[in-house]
Amino acid sequence: MKKSIRAFLKSNFKKILVFLFILFSPLSLLAAGTQVPSLGPVRIEFIIFALILAGVAVFNKQTFWVAVIGLSVLLVFKFAFDPGFHMIKHLFGTTPFGQQIMDKSLRQGEWGIFLNLAGLLFGFAILAKIFEESGVPDVLPRYLPNDWKGPFLLLVFVCVLSSFLDNIAAALIGGAIAIVVFKGRVHIGYIAALVAASNAGGSGSVVGDTTTTMMWIDGVSPFNVLHAYVAAGVALLFFAWFASKQQDKYQKIVADVPINARVDWMKILIVAMILIGAIISNFLYDMPALGVWIAIVIGAFLRPIPWKEVPNSIKGTVFLLCLVFCASLMPVEELPNASWVTAFALGFLSSVFDNIPLTKLCLEQGHYDWGMLAYTVGFGGSMIWFGSSAGVAITNKFPESRNVVLWVKNGWHIIAAYIIGFFTLYLVMGWEPADNKEHKIINCPVPGCPMAGHSETSPGSVSYLDIVKK
Repeated sequence: MKKSIRAFLKSNFKKILVFLFILFSPLSLLAAGTQVPSLGPVRIEFIIFALILAGVAVFNKQTFWVAVIGLSVLLVFKFAFDPGFHMIKHLFGTTPFGQQIMDKSLRQGEWGIFLNLAGLLFGFAILAKIFEESGVPDVLPRYLPNDWKGPFLLLVFVCVLSSFLDNIAAALIGGAIAIVVFKGRVHIGYIAALVAASNAGGSGSVVGDTTTTMMWIDGVSPFNVLHAYVAAGVALLFFAWFASKQQDKYQKIVADVPINARVDWMKILIVAMILIGAIISNFLYDMPALGVWIAIVIGAFLRPIPWKEVPNSIKGTVFLLCLVFCASLMPVEELPNASWVTAFALGFLSSVFDNIPLTKLCLEQGHYDWGMLAYTVGFGGSMIWFGSSAGVAITNKFPESRNVVLWVKNGWHIIAAYIIGFFTLYLVMGWEPADNKEHKIINCPVPGCPMAGHSETSPGSVSYLDIVKK
């Protein structure tokens, strides 16, 4: 480890100096004072975070170190210039940690997100390898067409799978299949499409994505996110067609199934146990990673577990955790007024800014069209490889896709699909704000609410249910 770090520093010394100079340059603009400094209306934290993201895009072969160094610089700034920043409070809140462990409703701080995300990335890396070794990808070519419709159906399969599984698991399973049926030659545009399919499938289901699960916990009805599938379905058809054509031209599905190909049903059972464990643990404890690892430990008694996948995933996992940590340090205390324009813009923002804190802010603000928001913050992260946890996870299998320029260039159809899907949903269903736990339709302050400008106790007022019945 020390030798690899020394070799990295020696070969990239000049690049590191340039990157550090760029990162620290905003600090030279600071003046002494009790308030957190800013450059005009923009807080310095945002400038540093933007430079980190730019560094990830430019130094695409050293994204791990860019994220680690960037987080270190950002923490130095917070400790030095933000008097209101408290690391322990930020990570664990103010409620005693033991109470948070016992009661999920008392959970505070960012520790749960970091622990859960790390557990899922490591656990699903093992799951994907077990699935790859199960023999299912070897026999799958018997059932997939051997032209462009084969990769098209695989993307549809990933989308459907993600509707009831975590999008990380769906993307990794799709990637494991793709490695086998395309003999390891997977086009970057198709890799991006696998991520997009997993995010599209999770957007309309409260058990398919962390963001929609957060909405459900916060009192949003599952039926109020379901219409995200209007946008996601249109987007899927669009990008899947182009991505499948790309893949078919690059490498066709290998139709010949090995003579000795057999399915190891015990490994399929372990995969099912992991997925079911994630769903149950997510529902009962808001911690799907716990169920994943309980199932992996049980599965170790049935078949050997590919533990080597854990060290192989360390860099990708630490990279994503660093970006999520950076995002959590941003002083995003309020968003523009809830509207379809805001929701549309949040989709592009989520491609570089973790969608978990964005969703949390939107829930606190209230009065969103939750299905539209679920689509934008969920599917929008597919536009850049590090904009989604599924994207980071799948690049552990396909490291050549850790290139923002190549991802956008070859996955252009995902950006186009996002826009087409969004406006299809808006034209078909319009902007429909709905309740959540803290914010009700009654006296809703944003345009589009059926009871905007009314109060529950005002004379002559009627209930929302009365309006619906009419």
